[in-house]
Amino acid sequence: MSDALVIEAVRKTITVDCVVEEAFRIFTTDAISWWPLDSHSIHGDNVKQIVFEEHEGGEIYELTADGKKGHWASILAWEPPNRLVLAWNILERDTNSTEVEVRFRADGDTTRVDLEHRGWEDVAEEREAKRDNYDTGWDHVLGFYERRLG
Repeated sequence: MSDALVIEAVRKTITVDCVVEEAFRIFTTDAISWWPLDSHSIHGDNVKQIVFEEHEGGEIYELTADGKKGHWASILAWEPPNRLVLAWNILERDTNSTEVEVRFRADGDTTRVDLEHRGWEDVAEEREAKRDNYDTGWDHVLGFYERRLG
C-alpha cells in the first residue's frame, strides 16, 4: 500500500452552442471577451489583453495598457482546436505548477468542453485549500465563457 498523497483533480464539463473551432478560438485568442478580470486576474480592470502564445512552450499572460505583464501559465500542449494543456502558476508564486487540461469535442451541433485541473499533490503549501478554491473558481470562470457563447 502506498502512502503517497493523492488529491482529486478539479473536473468541469460544460456544453457551448458553437462548433469546436469557434469554442477553442474564443477560449484562447479571444479570452479578453469573456474572462472575469475584476475577480480573476492580477491587474483587474486595468487588463487590456490576455495573450496566448500559440505554441508548445509559449506563455499565457495578461497585459495592462501601460505594459505591466502578469504571468498565468506556460503552454505544455497546443493542439487546436481539440486540446491544450497548461502549467498553471499565477505569477510563478508556487515552486511547482499545477496542470490544466482543456479538451474541446463536437457533440452534435454543440461543443463539449472538459476541463481538468490536476497536480495538487505538488503544491507546497495549502494544497487542499487551493484545490477547493479552484473548484469553485472554475465554475465562476467557465460560467462567463458559457454565457459569452450563448
